[in-house]
Amino acid sequence: MAPSASVAEYYAGKSIFITGATGFMGKVLVEKLLKSCPGLNKLYLLMRPKKGQSSKERLDDFLGFKLFGPLQKENPKCFEKLHVVPGDILMDDLGISIADRELIQRECQVIFHCAACVRFDMFLRDAVNLNTVATKRVLELAKDFNNLEAFIHVSTSYCRCELDLLEEKLYPSPHRPEHIMDCMSWMDDQLVAHMQPKLIEPQPNTYAYTKSLTEDLVSQYEGKFPITIARPSIVTAAYKEPIPGWVDNLNGPTGLLVGAGKGVIRTMHCDDSLQTDVVPVDMAVNACILLAYLTGVEKPQKIQICNITQSGLNPITWGEALDMGRVHVREYPFSVCLWYPGGSPKKTRIQHEIALFFTHLLPAYFVDLLLFLLGKKTFMIKVQKRINYGLEVLQYYTTKEWLFKNDNFLALRTKISAEDDRIFYTNIQEINWNDYIREYIKGAREFCCDEDPSTLPQARRLHKQLFYLDFAVRLIIVSLTIYVSYYYLQVLFNVLVK
Repeated sequence: MAPSASVAEYYAGKSIFITGATGFMGKVLVEKLLKSCPGLNKLYLLMRPKKGQSSKERLDDFLGFKLFGPLQKENPKCFEKLHVVPGDILMDDLGISIADRELIQRECQVIFHCAACVRFDMFLRDAVNLNTVATKRVLELAKDFNNLEAFIHVSTSYCRCELDLLEEKLYPSPHRPEHIMDCMSWMDDQLVAHMQPKLIEPQPNTYAYTKSLTEDLVSQYEGKFPITIARPSIVTAAYKEPIPGWVDNLNGPTGLLVGAGKGVIRTMHCDDSLQTDVVPVDMAVNACILLAYLTGVEKPQKIQICNITQSGLNPITWGEALDMGRVHVREYPFSVCLWYPGGSPKKTRIQHEIALFFTHLLPAYFVDLLLFLLGKKTFMIKVQKRINYGLEVLQYYTTKEWLFKNDNFLALRTKISAEDDRIFYTNIQEINWNDYIREYIKGAREFCCDEDPSTLPQARRLHKQLFYLDFAVRLIIVSLTIYVSYYYLQVLFNVLVK
């Protein structure tokens, strides 16, 4: 049954403290709160100070992102509710002044802790500092709030990758967070690098390890204030809001999409029959807003866990997503391409390595050789090495399938009114993946690659030219292969006859 107060009514008059507001989810969270909770008092955004920039200039830069455009036209006055708190999650006490600290603790009722490292391959000490130590600083700040109603910690459903089934419950970390934080404070880089593989085992990377470690840390504050841990799966481009297809980074699937669309990535180690668990950023953010609302209303004594995951509700495999992407990248091609988009995922490692050699490395050496002979600066080998390293990091997630229990996520819709369900939509089943991937490609093109829609006619002409060039090169290679094979077969036949 829905609580008597609607979501917007609950947030009316409240002030919210947000870390990671300049991140992918953070920006969408700020926009959605301003748009759909018009009665809220203030949003306090922790932002790292920039030399020579005032807080107002920092805020103006932040509001310059295109996702705020529609809201600026619709209700420009709502941005007066934003208040920049100069600080840094890597500094003691978050680098917040005493005055700002007292203001936040007095005024705010809700915390969204979204700040975190999103790189899978970060050095362990850096990952611990960004994910675990920083969270401890936010928790210590929260402990002294006058009236904290909800603390939302954004984690990930990939916090325990060694488990095939992840339930909506806490999983103790194999190491005490305090011990790891202490070790990172005195060990030198060489010792940390030596210990890292053993420490993070069986996790595939420092990202998953420190996310698990941080959840354990958060659990130690149970009972001190109401806490909910939100675990989104792979967060992708916006489904509807603030702009369909909006995305501002090349992490995860977006990097694969852009790399393949530009003809740079032509092979990847991926089992295309496996389901991928992705959640559009607006649905992930809506779920977090609802979790804070329900945490504030229900005031649970125990930590709540919510896996914000698809979990087969509207299944899509890697292969299906790639097939749809191939169709729509022809419709909305990128303006700057290395080659005509092509290639395919490889189920086995050996297939991928062979394809990698012929479609990535050999062309890169050939291009760099031509550049060297022309007296130009070479770059392709370096680019391909970076791409191959990125593919290595991602392949763990494209060759394995997980099941996430998401009963608490599904229950969100049953605890709110029909109107709130419309405004703060979380129904993954309503997504048409074909339409979504088309908007995803358009969004990646416009917002990540800064390619205006007006450049599409020229991009389509280039795409057609690359198609004919690719066809010609393939024809030449096949012809040469047939000719060489025929020649040597003739030579062999003549030898055998003699």
